[in-house]
Amino acid sequence: MRPVPVPTSDRLSDYLAADAVVDHGHPSIRALAGALRAADGDPVKSAEAAFRFVRDEVDHVIDAADPRVTWRASDVLRERVGICHAKAHLLAALLRAQGIPAGFCYQELSALHGLNAVHLRGKWARLDARGNRTGARGEFSLDEEKLAWPVDFARGERDHPEIHPAPAPVVVDFLMAAEPGPGWYERGLPGTL
Repeated sequence: MRPVPVPTSDRLSDYLAADAVVDHGHPSIRALAGALRAADGDPVKSAEAAFRFVRDEVDHVIDAADPRVTWRASDVLRERVGICHAKAHLLAALLRAQGIPAGFCYQELSALHGLNAVHLRGKWARLDARGNRTGARGEFSLDEEKLAWPVDFARGERDHPEIHPAPAPVVVDFLMAAEPGPGWYERGLPGTL
């Protein structure tokens, strides 16, 4: 059974904040967020456009066999590549730049997998912009959860229900210290929070 997403903060403003990772004040983030904003101002259409951009236009490092390491949202946008966590950082930045609250969620699969939650229509919904290659099936949906990977509880996998306003420190620390090169993500990617 999937957990009900639970925000770790009662203040929606915490899910709009900028920091060194989610640098949504960066000119490139602001420009793209503006370009993705729906003409009629509909935040759902704008969120879906941001989701599709990150899912489809930013390569996942494993799928692309790319040796680069990105972690800051503006760097992910510039390089157009990132691991699931980096892609989640970019999606949060693009949403927050449009005034749409966004947070971070995690699954324990073969390694810690990062995704987002978005607050629209008065409720939270989890979104996974990992990219639909190698069997992943993430889709934009506010009503039915359509994440990239189903959790297999029989294999000991775990779905964390918490929605964090900032990326997990264990993830950021790993990404900041990672050395670029083939298979860099296999060297110490956290397995748990």
